Amino acid sequence: MDRLKAFAAAFAVLAALVLSGAPARAAVEVNIDQGAVQPLPIAIPGFTGGEARAQTLGADIARVVASDLERSGFFRPLDPNGFVEKNLDVNVQPRFPDWRVINAQALVNGAAVIEADGRLRVDFRIWDVFNEQQLQGLQFMSTPENWRRVAHKIADAVYKRLTGEEGYFDTRIVFVAESGPKTARVKRLEIMDQDGANPSYLTDGSYLVMTPRFSTTDQEITYMALRPDSARVYLFNIETGRQEILGSFPGVVFAPRFSPDGARVAFSVERGGNTDVYLMDLRTRTSTRLTTDPSIDTSPSFSPNGQQLVFNSDRGGQAQIYVMNLDGSGVRRISFGGGRYTTPVWSPRGDFIAFTKQTGGTFHIGVMKPDGSDERILTTSYLDEGPTWAPNGRVLMFGRETPGGGSRLWTVDISGRNPRPAPFPGAASDPAWSPLLK
Repeated sequence: MDRLKAFAAAFAVLAALVLSGAPARAAVEVNIDQGAVQPLPIAIPGFTGGEARAQTLGADIARVVASDLERSGFFRPLDPNGFVEKNLDVNVQPRFPDWRVINAQALVNGAAVIEADGRLRVDFRIWDVFNEQQLQGLQFMSTPENWRRVAHKIADAVYKRLTGEEGYFDTRIVFVAESGPKTARVKRLEIMDQDGANPSYLTDGSYLVMTPRFSTTDQEITYMALRPDSARVYLFNIETGRQEILGSFPGVVFAPRFSPDGARVAFSVERGGNTDVYLMDLRTRTSTRLTTDPSIDTSPSFSPNGQQLVFNSDRGGQAQIYVMNLDGSGVRRISFGGGRYTTPVWSPRGDFIAFTKQTGGTFHIGVMKPDGSDERILTTSYLDEGPTWAPNGRVLMFGRETPGGGSRLWTVDISGRNPRPAPFPGAASDPAWSPLLK
């Protein structure tokens, strides 16, 4: 756990300073709510540096920034081989005609410097090429070892400046990594950066794991561990490696999820063929049963204000989505389409609820508003399931299985655009997206 603890704890942005003046209003911008979005051509040359190590870090930072922005589907980083102006100085205005000739609409350039005390300082600027004006200039400082996080923060800044929405690149994903034959599947918790870097196992594979979920306030996850003699829900502190059992309940405990303030966990307990939703206060360890219907009530997920829960239940004959107040009152059904609705999860922005839908032998990832209106299907596949939201409420990750193949992680924009495999090459399922790192 030492490397993981160092990754979780070491990064600190010591400065995030505007380099010159107030940012200009962007004439170049990406309208991400249009029906058909053409990716914005953007130039991201390697950040300059003094000594050899700084030059290498500058090139690596620019590469990661470009990769982050390209995967969003809203940007098209241009081939550096076509750049006319070389070795840009971050303190000198670019030669804009050299960038217009290659049709760059935006330009991001920067410099990486190793300070005398060993810290990494990165300055960067965002330019509107056609209007020949600076849109933003920032400075970040960290340790050289955390250069990737600096790159993700720069990508977040560019994304926000040019789309108007918060970025989501300085985040991590926890998921179930799968290996071995289906008859003897090994399932381990694994964590990685959202771009697939820094993968690390959290469990050893000696028991099955399911449904990992991030706390929104701390470096903590909750998950279900299935052993031959028990099924329990655990709390796992990523920074310290400390684990503890959520509680002792007669029956099978599963599908845990944190409240927005991190003080409570909602989960399901199956006993005697009946499954109900429970709520536990992590400070007092007292639990409350919220549903009492003789059916399967499971997959609870909190609204962003923590006052409601969405869950799925087959109380109407097949699995549908319901919403209730935090004390279990006011239960109301919100899904009425054909098929089975499962694994609902509330958007961090509160505007949509994502879900898995099964119609016949086909699975979909979809979204609907909290009152059940405006249902939209985003993906269709042999088996798509288990959506999780990026912290900006714009992108979903989910598991996709193909006939005869293993499950892979995929992402899709909330508009249904830009479906693509996530940057993890192995078999994986049950993803959970972290909040923005601090």
